[in-house]
Amino acid sequence: MFKFLKGVVGGSGTGLKDLPYNIGEPYSIAWGSWVHYRGTSKDDGAPVSIFALTGSNANDGHLAAGRNGVKRLRTVRHPNILSFLYSTEAETFDGSTTKVTIYIVTEPVMPLSEKLKELGLKGNQRDEYYAWGLHRIAKAVSFLNNDCKLVHGNVCLASVVVTQTLDWKLHAFDVLSEFDGNNESSVGPMLQYDWLIGTQYKPMELLKSEWATIRKSPAWAIDSWGLGCLIYELFSCTKLSKTEELRNTASIPKSLLPDYQRLLSSTPARRLNSSKLLENGEYFQNKLLETIQFMEILNLKDSVEKDTFFRKLPNLTEQLPREIVLKKLLPLLASALEFGSAAAPALTALLKMGSWLSSEEFSVKVLPTIVKLFASNDRAIRVSLLQHVDQYGESLSSQIVDEQVYTHVATGFSDTSAFLRELTLKSMLVLAPKLSHRTISGSLLKYLSKLQVDEEPAIRTNTTILLGNIAGYLNEGTRKRVLINAFTVRALRDTFSPARGAGVMALSATSSYYDIVEIATKILPNIVVLTIDPDCDVRKKAFQAVDQFLQIVKQHHDKTSTGDTSTTSMGTSSIPGNAGLLGWAMSSLTLKGGKTSEQNLNAPAISSVTLASAVPDASSNHIVADSASIKPVHISSGADVADHPIPVSPASSDGWGELESGIHEGHDSDKDGWDDINPQEEPKPSPSLANIQAAQRRPVSQPKPQGTGLRGKTTLKMSKDDDEDLWGSLAVPAPRATSQPLNSRANKKVDDDDPWAAIAAPAPSSKPFNVKRSGALDDNDPWAAIAAPMPTSSARPSIGRGRGTKPAAPKLGAQRVNRTSSGM
Repeated sequence: MFKFLKGVVGGSGTGLKDLPYNIGEPYSIAWGSWVHYRGTSKDDGAPVSIFALTGSNANDGHLAAGRNGVKRLRTVRHPNILSFLYSTEAETFDGSTTKVTIYIVTEPVMPLSEKLKELGLKGNQRDEYYAWGLHRIAKAVSFLNNDCKLVHGNVCLASVVVTQTLDWKLHAFDVLSEFDGNNESSVGPMLQYDWLIGTQYKPMELLKSEWATIRKSPAWAIDSWGLGCLIYELFSCTKLSKTEELRNTASIPKSLLPDYQRLLSSTPARRLNSSKLLENGEYFQNKLLETIQFMEILNLKDSVEKDTFFRKLPNLTEQLPREIVLKKLLPLLASALEFGSAAAPALTALLKMGSWLSSEEFSVKVLPTIVKLFASNDRAIRVSLLQHVDQYGESLSSQIVDEQVYTHVATGFSDTSAFLRELTLKSMLVLAPKLSHRTISGSLLKYLSKLQVDEEPAIRTNTTILLGNIAGYLNEGTRKRVLINAFTVRALRDTFSPARGAGVMALSATSSYYDIVEIATKILPNIVVLTIDPDCDVRKKAFQAVDQFLQIVKQHHDKTSTGDTSTTSMGTSSIPGNAGLLGWAMSSLTLKGGKTSEQNLNAPAISSVTLASAVPDASSNHIVADSASIKPVHISSGADVADHPIPVSPASSDGWGELESGIHEGHDSDKDGWDDINPQEEPKPSPSLANIQAAQRRPVSQPKPQGTGLRGKTTLKMSKDDDEDLWGSLAVPAPRATSQPLNSRANKKVDDDDPWAAIAAPAPSSKPFNVKRSGALDDNDPWAAIAAPMPTSSARPSIGRGRGTKPAAPKLGAQRVNRTSSGM
């Protein structure tokens, strides 16, 4: 018989050596004769609790009661009853004495009394937590008494344990027995192991062993008395030593006092059923209990209720006990988000709770859920993730971002919603530094190429700013073929003035990446044109940038003159007063917390301006950027609309590589980038200098009147190079943003051999800025050619592509001057 019971109770093990768990340190308190140990699994190191009961021989009454408790715990399952995992028995020999020990392995818990001391809750927070715990234990007792017709027999503080999520759970089932109410004639003990119950916890009928009276009483009579003992010990913070102490009700809450007195009624039939105790709306109605109950039945709530609840949750968590929020609400919220039952606003509450965790706990409890959410098809979830990327982005590892997160985030670059495209772009400020070079070059830059010709001007501007930020994460080859084209060909020619200003500042911030030839032939000519930009802020930035790059050129000249042939990079860091340029790029996007940076750099040569500050106020009928986040920027109605036209479509804007006289052919979806062209021949300094010197020796003649209109013809000098170098130098057309013809002289004529004609900007493709609608430019004005072209529409002039175009042969008399020449 003993072997049979041992087989039933013992599980798969036959001794302590077979126990698949490690036994740790014991707790100071446990129920009855049991010892409560901390433990871990030998397989995965997961924490567990191990209860051990030792008897002097196999027939010890404590062991018999312990085996009853093991059997009951294995068979009775309820959310508020301790979860059973494993059990076994082991024999040990101490000299001539044989000792038997029963081991029960359960979910990790700790005694309630120790947990309450550890939490140290006070005032209203303590009362709310007690109400939640009592609600759980009352549910467990009601389940045993009313649903299972079982009597626990010893409900008290020692029989309650607390899980890692701070849930209260009932255990200590050694005395648990079926309620034998139908056998009224029996006078034997209904509770076989009632001698284990302390005298102070026994009601009068149990103390006198009046079993006939007990069988005639309701099934909940004994356990209702036990609930009363638990309430007393809980609020008095002392262990019950004798029954008379239950009359001291000074510490019992007033809203609970009537039910407490009914639980301890001297007449068993009049004691309050634990299920009726749960109906005490006054005591069990509090914010903590309502919040947890809502989260536990979230699947039963409709979308309106969920949305309202999760919008209030961030503020509500401030009022709840911090430990309970982190250990109970946070896991519930993470699970609800992971399995799709929570609404998008829940992510805000999750991140707020996560901000109270240490970095190690955040990586374990919050980050896995966030990574899984990136795969969600819910657009609201995606928006919320991107809006809060600054709160968790730094905690993501480079491997997770590159392999799991980026592929899902990148879908937002081509989303039909401009708002989502803008958020995706903004998120790259945090995520791009964690991407591999292969991902940046092979994927990210292609998306940024398309965004730089986006129909939303704010997105185009922010793309330029982002490129300035991530330039340091590009390899040298990628920087050479991307940055100058992106900043000069596109940004400096944008019709949106903040975009042009961003292009100038990006060039300044990344000046250390350009060699002296690129600065002299590609960057300075394009920036100089903006010194007559219609926008005052752009002009200021242009003058400052010109000063900076001229200083770099002068440093090169000084080194060359002194015979120093070193190729040390002469970028921003080598120029006094400009050390904060990269800081400008960082401050141009929204920083953590959703606030736009208003940091002012100390560099006198280049002003540090955020996107918000770069855009005038709406009261002046100009453009406004939201300071909380970089939302799509729109142009207000006013007189300035005609002066700052917006491209009709992204396809009509210039690309970073494929150009033809400042006008683009249509883009293929797979070729809308910087890698779809053959590279141009890099101009050699010596021949260029020779050409300019030769041109300077030519005589200057007066130009003849020209009968053509505003739209001029330009040619782009192209040459074939190695196909592997997809980012060769480009002869860059002049920026679109220029002013009206300045300082023109109607009677002055320029000979075709004018040495400056070779670097003049191409004629605009449409009406230049600041030109009156009813007026027209004088065709005799030699400066008309530098008016920047307007964005082109889908209908383009039928001219040859850049690769096959040859320089036009010089003609006698006046003609439109070309932007490109060997001098560039």
